[in-house]
Amino acid sequence: MKAVIYARYSSGPGQREESIEGQIRECHEYAKANGITVIKTYVDRAVSGRTDDRAAFQKMLRDTEKGAFDAIIVWKIDRFGRNREEIAINKVRCRKNGVTIMYAKEHIPDGPEGIILESVLEGMAEYYSAELAQKVKRGMKENALKGISAGGTTPLGYKLGADKRYELDPVTAPVVKWIFEQYDAGKTLTSIASELNARGIKSARGGRFNKNSFHTMLRNRKYLGIYIHDDVEIEGGMPAIVDRDLFERVQKRMDANRRAPGRAKATVNYLLSGKVFCGSCESSMIGESGTSHTGKVYSYYKCSRRKNNGTCQKAPVRKDWLEDLVIEETVKQVLVDEVIDFIAERVEEIQKAEHENSDLKYYESKLKDTEKAIRNLLTAIEQGIITPSTKTRLQELEAQKVEFQSRINQEKISRVFVTKEQVKFWLGQFKQGDKNDLEYCQRLVDTFINSVFVYDEDSSEDKGGMRIYITYNYAGGSATAKGSDLEGICPPPISALHNTQTTPAFSRIDRICGLALQTRGTHRDT
Repeated sequence: MKAVIYARYSSGPGQREESIEGQIRECHEYAKANGITVIKTYVDRAVSGRTDDRAAFQKMLRDTEKGAFDAIIVWKIDRFGRNREEIAINKVRCRKNGVTIMYAKEHIPDGPEGIILESVLEGMAEYYSAELAQKVKRGMKENALKGISAGGTTPLGYKLGADKRYELDPVTAPVVKWIFEQYDAGKTLTSIASELNARGIKSARGGRFNKNSFHTMLRNRKYLGIYIHDDVEIEGGMPAIVDRDLFERVQKRMDANRRAPGRAKATVNYLLSGKVFCGSCESSMIGESGTSHTGKVYSYYKCSRRKNNGTCQKAPVRKDWLEDLVIEETVKQVLVDEVIDFIAERVEEIQKAEHENSDLKYYESKLKDTEKAIRNLLTAIEQGIITPSTKTRLQELEAQKVEFQSRINQEKISRVFVTKEQVKFWLGQFKQGDKNDLEYCQRLVDTFINSVFVYDEDSSEDKGGMRIYITYNYAGGSATAKGSDLEGICPPPISALHNTQTTPAFSRIDRICGLALQTRGTHRDT
């Protein structure tokens, strides 16, 4: 995995240049411990984290689109930003570009309820983005029905008139027809490209032609005079360049010349990547695929220590079986009304606690003190108590008042308070999800699953069995249960857990994992 580091310190009190060095050092240590290669560092010095309007930060976000790195490592969540809404939006942007955010000093950012809150905000950001896109798309469709260009690159051979409708380009339209005729006559795409380049003719994007320049062009039904945009097709909606007979002959030749596509290597999406651990040695379990003698591909989660040096004997676990189990148990244990109510209350509490400890409260207190000082000074002036420094002091206090009011407004703008009802509504949407929908399952895992520990069991009653422990992202604490924590307190097989009582062992696990539900539902024997 390749990653970049982002570090920042603000201009406030206690912030200094040395803090950047410490952040970068600890991020490098985190990368080394996790086998990650750091390829670049982005740094913003003496810049506030209340907004994402930071030069290096914005450059880093733009660079996520280039596919040069897989992750961004930051020291703590507040280095990435302090405005939850902007953090959520920027995380969505990074995720869509295939980039993960990692925290060197925080296994879970801002506590477990913070993860769920971020998920709510991310979802809201995506919803409003989708809603805006839908409105734009609706407007573009209305234009398309009128034959007006909906944007994008104008196909070679056409130009846009003053009314935004397609017109024939007298210079390039004959070139398009010539390309169709040459290909129909048996010429290769390479020779056609060479001749066009020799004549100095440019592609629709203004570049040189190559054999790949023509695949879309020769399939483009717009050249028959059919206006096409998404699901809108209008016969005669634009001028035709080639007739249907020529177009169909070209299609037949392209079909005949098309090679059978090579079998693309299937990409397997491991839902629990980074969250599943070996119960024997506590190492992470990584996705791996294998092919049987019949040619069927099987996917597993395998202990990384066993894979790298063979020092762990933990057996691999079938991917589909484990993922189905975790999704099923999560839906059963977490997506119930009483748990959703509990989570919503905790999210609201954590936001209130953040408000109590925020700079907003400090600035409101300072503003109150300043206004009181101004009133006292005005009272003294009215009583005739005037000294040479009175005017200067009054001006200082008025300037401080303006500054504190500005700071308060900035804090209020940068903070988004999500109500308990909003959280309940948003989490309730998970109850309607389809367990066969990969995107839904991934969101479920990202939002609720903290860790999954997989144990082999070898007893006389159940030789070769397996036991699974799931830790969820809510309740009083955010600690991840380690194998050493669970030694000697494994719960009995699931067959013994049909009653609703919680054993002493379970209450101890609750304290370790920070779980709020009965632990009896978070494991299963094969």
